Amino acid sequence: MSVALAPQLEVHRQLVNQGAEADLNFALELLNQVKTGQRNAMLRFYRPEPTVAFGQRDTRLAGFAAAEQASRDNGYVPAVRRAGGRAAAYHQGTLVVDHIQSAEDAIAGAKERFGFFGELFADALNSLGLDAGVGEIPGEYCPGEFSVFGRGGQSGASVPEGARIKLIGTAQRVVAGAWLFSSVIVVEDSAPIRKVLTDTYAALGLEWDPATAGAAEDLLPGLTVDAVEAAVLAAYAQHTELIHP
Repeated sequence: MSVALAPQLEVHRQLVNQGAEADLNFALELLNQVKTGQRNAMLRFYRPEPTVAFGQRDTRLAGFAAAEQASRDNGYVPAVRRAGGRAAAYHQGTLVVDHIQSAEDAIAGAKERFGFFGELFADALNSLGLDAGVGEIPGEYCPGEFSVFGRGGQSGASVPEGARIKLIGTAQRVVAGAWLFSSVIVVEDSAPIRKVLTDTYAALGLEWDPATAGAAEDLLPGLTVDAVEAAVLAAYAQHTELIHP
């Protein structure tokens, strides 16, 4: 599956968090800056504050206010994102990758991007020794056709053989002249994510299977966010030139 990537991508690491809502909105600011030529095509990496990012559909459910409170009770900031489906949770043991670039026709190829980036991120995880694939897991949180999952069974893994856990959720926002593809990789410390999702989904009245929530280190003990970031950059380097300002 082919997607036209920019010939060069600037790599930006955000080292200081601006807050849950501000970090989500900053991606949209960057999208506008790339669209208008103020910035070059880029990759933004950051480790977010504990956040439950609700989808627009979640806000219309009767239990939304209770779900927001459940997030706070677990130490997570509730926020509403403009792209993506149902609620997803993340913290500083996760890595957010925002890919932003201009395009004359940003809508063209939007579906293909989900497949392309799903495979790119699965390749990155596989290069680390995980058994990763692309596809929706029955009962997963924030379900998506192109979720990236990991399979249990590796030596030392806490996930049983044959079981699959969601490791990466993706979302996309397209505007005239540019697109943003955002991916959240859960690397470390899955227990609090599973807990806050259990509480928020119960408040929303949505069914899901908590066994589908996990982190990459559940499959490969000792794996770190830094190692995953390096693997993602190596996977990108197979497709385009990376510029480190």
